[in-house]
Formats: sequence, C-alpha cells, structure tokens
Amino acid sequence: MANKLVSDMCLPPHLAHLLAARRLTTAKDVLSLPEVELMSLLDAGLATARDAVCRVSEFACPPCQTALALLEERVRLGGGGRLATTLCGLDEALGGGIPLGKLTEVVGPSGIGKTQFCLKLALLATLPECYGGLNGRVVYIDTESKFSSRRMIEIGQKSFPQIFRQEGLAQKMAGRILVMRPASLSDFTKSLEQMKVTLLQNDVKLLIVDSVAAFMSSENERGTTGFTQHPLRWALSFLKSIAELTRIPVVVSNQVRSQSNDDGYHYSFEVKRRGDGDGAERLESHLVAALGIQWAHAVTIRLVFESHSGQRFIKVAKSPMSPAVAFPFIVESSGITLLNDEGIDVSGPEITSIRCQGQNLLGLLPFENRG
Repeated sequence: MANKLVSDMCLPPHLAHLLAARRLTTAKDVLSLPEVELMSLLDAGLATARDAVCRVSEFACPPCQTALALLEERVRLGGGGRLATTLCGLDEALGGGIPLGKLTEVVGPSGIGKTQFCLKLALLATLPECYGGLNGRVVYIDTESKFSSRRMIEIGQKSFPQIFRQEGLAQKMAGRILVMRPASLSDFTKSLEQMKVTLLQNDVKLLIVDSVAAFMSSENERGTTGFTQHPLRWALSFLKSIAELTRIPVVVSNQVRSQSNDDGYHYSFEVKRRGDGDGAERLESHLVAALGIQWAHAVTIRLVFESHSGQRFIKVAKSPMSPAVAFPFIVESSGITLLNDEGIDVSGPEITSIRCQGQNLLGLLPFENRG
C-alpha cells in the first residue's frame, strides 16, 4: 500500500493541494520523509507535517484480516483470482495462473518469446469465462510496435479452433483489445494518468505494458538518464496502484542488458566464452534486467525467459506461491508450448540469473513479432 496515490485518499482539500504542489504523489513519498524534512518541503509547521503523516498513514495502512478471511476470499474469487495461461505446469506453479491485483514481470532477451506470451494472455483475457477467460477487455500498451492482430488471431485459431470457427468471434475478440502506442516516456506517463478512467469505463480485465524498458533505452541514447529516474519510479508506483485498486492483473515486460565478468556491461547479447578443451568457442551472455533492482523488488511475480543448453526456458524466479522452477518451452503457431509440465528445480545463483547461450533466438522463431 506504499504506492497508494495521495489523490485517491480523500484528504482535506488544502492538504491534498499542498502535497500535490510538492509532488508528493504516493504514501511512500510522504511517509519516507523525516518530520523535519517534510516540514521544510511543505514550508509548514510541525502540526501540519504530523497531520499529513497521520492522515496518509490512516489511508495507506491495509486493514487487518484473519487467515480465515483470506481463505474465504480466495475461495470466493475462485482459486485466488487468476488468469490461467493454459500452460499447465506454469499455472500449477503460480497457484492457478497470473494473479489478479498484482504486478507480474516478464523479463528476457529479445526474440525469446515475451511478446508471444503477452499476446496469448491478451487473447485469453477476452475469452468467455466458460473457456477459462475473463470475458473482458484488454489494454495493451505497445511501446515497441510489436503487437500483431494477425498473429494473435493465429494463436487463437490454433489454440481454440472450436471457438474461432464461430463466425465473427475472431473479430469480436480482437475488438476487445485496446492498443495504445505512446511515442515517448512523456506520452507513456500521460497514458497512465488517464488509465484509471479507461479501465473503469471499458470493463478492462487485463493491462499489459510491452515494454516499459524501451523508454529507458531511448532516453539513455539521448543522454537524459537523470530525467527518466523520477518518471520511471512514478510509473512503477502507478502500475502497482492500478493493480491494487482495480483488482486486475498487470503484466509488464522488461528487457535485458548484457554483462560479463571481464568487461563490465555490454549491450550485445552474445559474449565469447573461452576455455573449451577442443578450442571451439561457445557463445554465452550473462544478462541482467534492464530496469534494475527497484523493479525486481516491486513485482509480485517475475517470470524469466532464458536460453541455455540448446533450449529455451520459462523460469519462475520470484513468486510467493512457488519455489524457483523452470519449464522448457518452444514457440509454435499456437503460441508458447511447454515441453513438459513437471518443471526443473532451480537453486542458488541460477534463481536470479538470466542466461542466453549458444543459439540465435531470432533465427529459431518463424513467427512475426517474436519478442
């Protein structure tokens, strides 16, 4: 609840205007400041600062719930409220699928299948509940112009032929997905500011951002890294607040950057690794998530898409429902398919690592917008 917006707290108008004028937009912004610093920032006395802390704390602190109440809510929502991915092993590991009201991150190298995964989720959310969907609309924020209606319909036809044979259903499903393509970080933040109204007015059941890291990369290229720090933190807080307020799943894809022990950080996905006995060179890249540790701590679920040992894997790297486990997968015309549902236990440094080894991912995927 630290990310709860001050504007949603129904504070007295004078206090709300004062906090907004000082750009204190979330509960965390207010409560993380010492009283003296808050007094200085607000240009107010001790009484005003303490009143602000007291009122924000009252709204931000979650109400106490018993274990029984939480269990009853889980039963009422049907398995805790989740969007099933139809990947049985992954759904079982996640307790039924992508959780509602939480922020889920999908991170991995370019071309490994993140956008394919997002397209399938978008399709599933539009399906009727009797087919395992959420029977609602989807907002898909496409920052890299990778969204493809044709590819999504192909996934639907191959995955649910009995549904998509019905005349006009494919067009109906596609019509439920609202695609937004902000051209800059500024456009993206403006889109988010209007998001709550859009979600409530259009019965939206899923929000996807593919990907937020694209803006960081473009701003870095223009040498404006310092400017992006606050907007990106604000975007993170806002996405979490949207998930908590609307009780819908929010899925954000994240890019990676490459790192080697000898050369520091690189932006090539392939780094030569020496030492093979036969003199042959093997390609491996040690990757880290582009948005860093702040995003890693903020998300509830982190799914890592990686490649090693000649195979691609979906790894549940962070989840309150599951230990770390990886599932080998391939990308077909029907979308992502797990090669087995058992999963492989992951431990130690492998839990947080992101690997891309020994294969040209783009060459392996015959489908457009491989993401």
